[in-house]
Amino acid sequence: MDRVLEYDPDADEALLNRAYVFSMHAHGSQKRASGDPYFSHPIEVAGILTDLRLDDETIATAILHDTIEDTVATPEEITRLFGPNVARLVDGVTKLSKIEAQTENERAAENLRKFLLAMSDDIRVLLVKLADRLHNMRTLHHIAKPEKRRRIAKETMDIYAPLAERVGMYEFMKEMQTLAFQQIEPEAYESIQRRLEQLKIGGGDRIARIASGLKLLLSRAGIEAEVTGREKHPYSIWRKMAERHISFEQLSDVMAFRAIVPTEEDCYRALGVIHRRWPMVPGRFKDYISTPKRNGYRSLHTTIITSDQNRVEIQIRTPAMHAEADFGLAAHWTYKQASRHDAQVSWIRDLVEILDTADSPEELLEHTKMAMYQDRIFAFTPKGELIQLPKGATPIDFAYAVHTDLGDQSVGAKINGRVVPLSTVIENGDQVQILRSAGQTPQPAWLSVAVTGKAQAAVRRHMRQTERAEQMALGRKLYDDIVRRLPAQIGADALGHALKRLKLPDEAALMVAIARRTLSDAAVMEALMPGSAGADVAALPPQSGAISIKGLKPGVAYELAQCCHPVPGDRIVGLRRPDAGIEVHAIDCAVLTELADRSEEETDWVDVSWGDATEGAVARIAVTVKNEPGALGVLATVIGQHKANIINLRLDTRDSRFHTNMIDVEVHDVQQLMRLIAALRAVDSVNAVERV
Repeated sequence: MDRVLEYDPDADEALLNRAYVFSMHAHGSQKRASGDPYFSHPIEVAGILTDLRLDDETIATAILHDTIEDTVATPEEITRLFGPNVARLVDGVTKLSKIEAQTENERAAENLRKFLLAMSDDIRVLLVKLADRLHNMRTLHHIAKPEKRRRIAKETMDIYAPLAERVGMYEFMKEMQTLAFQQIEPEAYESIQRRLEQLKIGGGDRIARIASGLKLLLSRAGIEAEVTGREKHPYSIWRKMAERHISFEQLSDVMAFRAIVPTEEDCYRALGVIHRRWPMVPGRFKDYISTPKRNGYRSLHTTIITSDQNRVEIQIRTPAMHAEADFGLAAHWTYKQASRHDAQVSWIRDLVEILDTADSPEELLEHTKMAMYQDRIFAFTPKGELIQLPKGATPIDFAYAVHTDLGDQSVGAKINGRVVPLSTVIENGDQVQILRSAGQTPQPAWLSVAVTGKAQAAVRRHMRQTERAEQMALGRKLYDDIVRRLPAQIGADALGHALKRLKLPDEAALMVAIARRTLSDAAVMEALMPGSAGADVAALPPQSGAISIKGLKPGVAYELAQCCHPVPGDRIVGLRRPDAGIEVHAIDCAVLTELADRSEEETDWVDVSWGDATEGAVARIAVTVKNEPGALGVLATVIGQHKANIINLRLDTRDSRFHTNMIDVEVHDVQQLMRLIAALRAVDSVNAVERV
């Protein structure tokens, strides 16, 4: 209470007293793993938040944050005693420990989902949660089971430390990482700690000596500076050793110094003084004042080589920048003005968008980690707007970072005025212009080049929507055929009754089930008209007509078999297996003969047709040519003249006289393919052409 009143004399003392008494009574005689009374934990969490000078509602939330989860207290009680704001914050922090989920990932994902949604409504939820996790990590060593300690530590390293970093709370992040690292890699932690101790003994007062020399240098230049130095924390050192594949002895910049100067102008003056005195390490200077990090972090970073050949990192910042570097968002958040939207937390909206599009717990956790992790680079739009991206990002990531619609419609990009593929890696400082087309849609191949969670989530969402729409269209065609095969016409309400018998929520679910053959034709017939399927499946009425695949996309609702590469015009048949799309084969495909011989019970055959004006497909041809210069060039010319497109080419066999190439060509129909094969056979350097 004294600490809160020290920075906020107008704080609601009665609210905090009520929260303290309620929490103490609610937790009663509960004990923590350390043996301490349980209510000491929420008081410690509240104490951590007083260091951030947070408002009375947030402090009350910290005191109450475990009451709903771990006691008999109810959300209604919290609302009645402490008001709707505190109740909403407590609910946001409360973990869903009672959720019935099958796997640990599902529980973690559901907790994260609820937490992120609450955080997007009020960022104070995050501040309380981070303080809660920090205190839990400080007392983690009291937990007896090593596997439980490691699980909590890994969750901290994967989720909470990156969240602290993303809102600029570096002191929280460093302490969490150090405590988690100690549990996850105890041997590496001990080894690095021993090396750091040896360094202190061997170097004596080296840090104090360099710090005083730096302070004296700046003072002589007329710059008053507060200079401090320290070794980097163990996890930071270990990560650099792993990234650079070097030993501790080879890691030169284990010391970091911080110079806090009065003004922003003094930051640049101090940098000039330091660079004139000591040589800088090329590529190690970063100006986060002119281009702040996405979390608002501002500072100058440089690495120099001292007179005794030590590399040291120096950070130069003002007192305001320093406060924000330690406490990030909490350093300047104005709760009394009900300010809920800040440009620095726009990334939270990206996380909420990922929540809406994730299909599975694993996908949610993966995309959320991707959105929070990773070193950042800066790129610019043509209008000069700054976009922050992770290292390795491509124009696809850039487009989705600007706007989801722009990402969906991307067809190409210009980087620094030069047209480049969408798979090009963006470098720091590049200017990126996205070329778009209203007719473009996200492509499956983008998943292999996108590195941000937002981009991957958007592409996967579109693919799921497209796949469902295609399967519904195909399922409708198969359903219509099933209805035609029934012994009599069905009434208007037959479909509704069938859905109830099959325990399906709606018509769309039925169509998807038919397309993926999770329901057999006989089961659908029986549901629509009981008794129509009969006991003998072999006696089912035959298919009434070929199912047209016109308008459906290959690779979504159905697959074109890779064994025979059918193209429009070929006679085709569909192969259906449970929970899979239709696989379309040419009628004379050898695989079909093998399947017929095995007579698999789960395999179903569907008469399919291309339909009028079906789009083209990829055929494979084996072309044997003379082993002479220019032979491949002639092949490419003939294929181009016949308006076919080479998708892939592989040299299959080669000897002194001939070589055989497997060529995948995109053609409109079988007639175009036959004309192309005839033209290739007429070429003098071609020995043989066969369709594969």
